[in-house]
Amino acid sequence: MWWTQKIPAYLHNRKNIVTLILSTAIFALVFINIYTPFRSRDWYPNISDLRFFAFSSLIILTGILVVAIIRIILYYYGKKHPITMGRYAVCIVSEIFFMSLFYTIYTLVLNPENDYLNTFKKSTVNTALVLLLPYTLIHLYLIYKENKNKLQAIENQQQSAETTNTQKIFSFYDEKNELRLSINRNNLLYIESADNYVLIWYLNKGALTRFMLRNSMKTMEEQLTETNVLRCHRSYMVNFEQINVIRRQKDGMYVEFGIKDIPDIPISKKYSEKVIQYFTNYL
Repeated sequence: MWWTQKIPAYLHNRKNIVTLILSTAIFALVFINIYTPFRSRDWYPNISDLRFFAFSSLIILTGILVVAIIRIILYYYGKKHPITMGRYAVCIVSEIFFMSLFYTIYTLVLNPENDYLNTFKKSTVNTALVLLLPYTLIHLYLIYKENKNKLQAIENQQQSAETTNTQKIFSFYDEKNELRLSINRNNLLYIESADNYVLIWYLNKGALTRFMLRNSMKTMEEQLTETNVLRCHRSYMVNFEQINVIRRQKDGMYVEFGIKDIPDIPISKKYSEKVIQYFTNYL
């Protein structure tokens, strides 16, 4: 059933809640001063439009306070309990009811000859317009924004995958930005820090080969962004296409290549969570 489903996360976002309240307040201010529901122009007869605007603003802000209180309660309730569509609908109905009751009381105080039930009915209709019109527009905007963000995330993921898949050659440049080495991505094993140099370890005709390059690990990390070569230690970057096993021992975690004469590479605590997540989800 729809009422048992959880509301989208963006409806419980603090920023979106503030946007909803402020937008509703602005709409209500314009609505009352132009459409003048609740017989609002009779509240202050024989006054200028400017003074009416000032007085109606205070009344509207008081009514919007009802919405703010209910939304704050819902926000903190949602931190400990799931907010279903049914509960969210009850929240909106409560806002309409209490705002209608507030405007009815205010109208009767200023015009006691009015019929209570008839005034409450009119207040309910007008309050529903004041709330549901901006709510509908804002919710449509939030849905559009959420779908746009999801689409952008999918496009970014696809671009990242395309970059990773199409980059068949890794090119390495020295500190002067001169090309020094190009390696087939399947042959690169790992990169090791060595003072002002980095050691690039790779397979050449099946043999373990080392190339010394004057550059920093930070630069290497920047050059290999969006690839399967990740930093796993302050002194090491590893091509995870070559990794078969991640092993945990008493002295720490290591990656295994499963290739003869290639040592196990340590994983430091700083990078362990990222490495495990990447190894588990993407390989």
